[in-house]
Amino acid sequence: MKAFSFLYTCLIFTGAVAQQRSLNDSDYKTHEIAQAESKVHARLASFVANANTGNYDVGHQTLEFNLDPASTSISGKVTSVITAKSAMTTVVFDMSDQLIATNVTVQGITASFTQPGTGELVITLPNALTQGQQVTVAVTYNGTPDQSNDYFTTTTHNNVPVLWTLSEPYGAMEWWPCKQDLNDKIEGLDVYITAPKQYTAVSNGMQADAVVNGNFKTTHFTHNYPIPAYLVAIAVTNYNVYTQDYTGTQNNFPIVNYLYPETQSTNQPYLAQTPQIMRFYEETFEAYPFRNEKYGHAQWNWGGGMEHTTVSFMVGFDRELVAHELAHQWFGDKITCGSWQDIWLNEGFATYLSGLVVEDQDGADSFDVWKQYRIMSITSSAGGSVYLTPSDTTSSDRIFSDRLSYNKGAMVLHMLRFKMGNTAFYQAVKNYLADSRLAYGYARTPDLQQHLEQAYGSSLQEFFNDWVYNQGYPTYTVTVSPAGVGFVTVKLSQTQSHPSVSFFEMPVPITLTGANGQQLDVVLDNNVNNQTFTVPVGFSVTAAYINLHYDIITGTNQTILSTTPQPKELTVAAYPNPAGDVLNVQVPQDAEITRAEVYNMLGQRVLTSTSGAAYNVSSLASGAYLLKLETTQGNTQLRFLKQ
Repeated sequence: MKAFSFLYTCLIFTGAVAQQRSLNDSDYKTHEIAQAESKVHARLASFVANANTGNYDVGHQTLEFNLDPASTSISGKVTSVITAKSAMTTVVFDMSDQLIATNVTVQGITASFTQPGTGELVITLPNALTQGQQVTVAVTYNGTPDQSNDYFTTTTHNNVPVLWTLSEPYGAMEWWPCKQDLNDKIEGLDVYITAPKQYTAVSNGMQADAVVNGNFKTTHFTHNYPIPAYLVAIAVTNYNVYTQDYTGTQNNFPIVNYLYPETQSTNQPYLAQTPQIMRFYEETFEAYPFRNEKYGHAQWNWGGGMEHTTVSFMVGFDRELVAHELAHQWFGDKITCGSWQDIWLNEGFATYLSGLVVEDQDGADSFDVWKQYRIMSITSSAGGSVYLTPSDTTSSDRIFSDRLSYNKGAMVLHMLRFKMGNTAFYQAVKNYLADSRLAYGYARTPDLQQHLEQAYGSSLQEFFNDWVYNQGYPTYTVTVSPAGVGFVTVKLSQTQSHPSVSFFEMPVPITLTGANGQQLDVVLDNNVNNQTFTVPVGFSVTAAYINLHYDIITGTNQTILSTTPQPKELTVAAYPNPAGDVLNVQVPQDAEITRAEVYNMLGQRVLTSTSGAAYNVSSLASGAYLLKLETTQGNTQLRFLKQ
């Protein structure tokens, strides 16, 4: 390469800004939210999906709890309708060894059972079940749940006892016998909470009634939507109830807030934002998924919040937290990640929607700051993927990594919006939410990808390989050089923070400015390294900025303004074209090929070579392919046909 003389070099941190922006960490609650949503550290080390619960489907469940927020114990009865998926002689529930079953019936007949010390309740059926047969199983139990990991917490606020539960991801079994794998949702719930009459009880769904009997009160809730076990929740204390009437896009429903009396006057004004955010989500995506019941909040002491279906548990009511937990009612509660490997489908969406609230209510500049903060978090380490490996799912800290599952997941969604355009992106998300195969059920990452590709009209496999399944992020060097009157040449060079990705293909936003305030924004479709673009510009360029509005994830970038034109683009030829068994490549005499990669039209790499200029393509199917070449004189690409 020729040596160039440079006017100056400009270092850019993640993106460049024309004015100074500051970040206030207190405005961003992602870390606190992530911590509140990952409570079961000790359990995760030994928990695996319980194969013994996979032979039946859970139908309706009736949960009857007897408790006192001043006590750490619980007793109750759980009645479950189950349907056999295959022949069964026993039925197994996940149940902590801290809980003791005292009686079990099947269809009203007393059944024998054991607790083998493996976190299971194993029930011997009085009569074997055949596939498709349905029975009702009732378990009476009591015990003192382990409070060290916050599944079932009793504490105080303002010297008043309070009880709450937090089961994500594997904690439901710590306080009631259940089936908690991500493969089967409870079809509907009735929850009865009996507690001292001076307290107010909270659970999912609508309160049907509250009956006082002596010193105790039994509060009945009904929830008639499918729900996974980890989203079932209860809370009990001396709550004050503040109800807002919401007029939605399709239905009217209450927003029921359960507040500590000592802080109600402080917190209640913040709740005015909930209907505003609800309306924005409904107008942007679809009607609230549980509109036939309620939405609401229940106050607790834990820092952050948790998106229990129809009632989010929250420590406070700042906008970031309210927006995040409300977003989960669509992404996480209506459609639940089908594996903890896919947790970004819950947390990435909820985090991104809280950013969309910033964009909607505060404007583009504030949204830029919001994105900048996410990118700073993501790029604080070199590696890490959005999609988890199986071993990752044994760590609660990894599942609920605010850097990866939350922030990187959110920015991956924003980059998809940036790449696809608003119309295609939002239509794809609406289609995903409306998919009858997924709605009120479970989804995996390929389910979302399918809807995105259908709306986009093209494969996104390369994008998902780079940004979802593999690790790291790119850092760019952009060289801007004169290219005749009214034109500049922009050269994009990229390094990767992690070896799992050899090159990040991505539209790269570049801003060119002139001495008299002129500005030109261009988006360059960067698909090979050291790629050059000729850009028409009607002024003398005095500065260039990469990723000015933080639309893509990048490291610390660099721009170079050069007085010397870039060399002409590398000229290569491939023959024969169409190719049979061998494809030959001819390059200039002073160039040497250092790497060649062949991609099919789905964006999948099908051949790699690091030497020579002749490639055996006999194993490739007939069709069109893209050949990407890295040489000592620059990089280029060309298409060829395989016979």
